[in-house]
Amino acid sequence: VPMVAPGNVQVHVINSTLAKVHWDPVPLKTVRGHLQGYKVYYWKVQSLSRRSRRHIEKKILTFRGNKTFGMLPGLEPYSSYKLNVRVVNGKGEGPASPDKVFRTPEGVPSSPSFLKITNPTLDSLTLEWGSPTHPNGVLTSYILKFQPINNTHELGPLVEIRIPANESSMILKNLNYSTRYKFYFHAQTSVGSGSQITEEAVTIMDE
Repeated sequence: VPMVAPGNVQVHVINSTLAKVHWDPVPLKTVRGHLQGYKVYYWKVQSLSRRSRRHIEKKILTFRGNKTFGMLPGLEPYSSYKLNVRVVNGKGEGPASPDKVFRTPEGVPSSPSFLKITNPTLDSLTLEWGSPTHPNGVLTSYILKFQPINNTHELGPLVEIRIPANESSMILKNLNYSTRYKFYFHAQTSVGSGSQITEEAVTIMDE
């Protein structure tokens, strides 16, 4: 098997899901056989928005021939990763380079996990929601938009409310009685807005 590990391993983080790794080629005489390529082992150490450590699953990408760089796609935003590089010949892999730590920046969050509308009165509705399963960063706020829908399914004026990120419910007041409303709800990080969840609900006709 090869005798030495690739040197000077560098990671360039391109965005929240993609990184580029560079390395110096090993001297050909240390390959001790036919150079087949380089393998990059990489794994997520932890999410920076959640402190949970789960089973660590190592991923391997093989770059054929005498390449000295490769792309690592499909990374999770706002996470800490480690990687190392090994050279491969027909017999197997050489020693691993020292582990290199890198971090991906924040991304936009997934949609809120649920939006539930309860306790209708003449002029109010209660909204409850769950935070995104994948915040992909630090949540800065939630955005609620809503509008009335009339009997011919035409949409009325859209109202927008910004809600602090630590809230999980609110009572929406001063609504029209016996009116159907459509709600659009999404979370935000400093990078931008995540995908939205929609729901409809009706205020009651009379007490």
